[in-house]
Amino acid sequence: MKKGKKLTRNQAEMIKATGFDPEKWLVVKNLHDRMEIVHRETGNIRVIAK
Repeated sequence: MKKGKKLTRNQAEMIKATGFDPEKWLVVKNLHDRMEIVHRETGNIRVIAK
């Protein structure tokens, strides 16, 4: 499993806008067109388009 990093304020707002709870997600990759996030407890990975 990839290790995630704590969210910045802008990243948390983007995750909240997609309907996810920012407190339960960590950032794995932050690219210019998408952001990969991983769930803190289950390890599920999601991709969010910017």
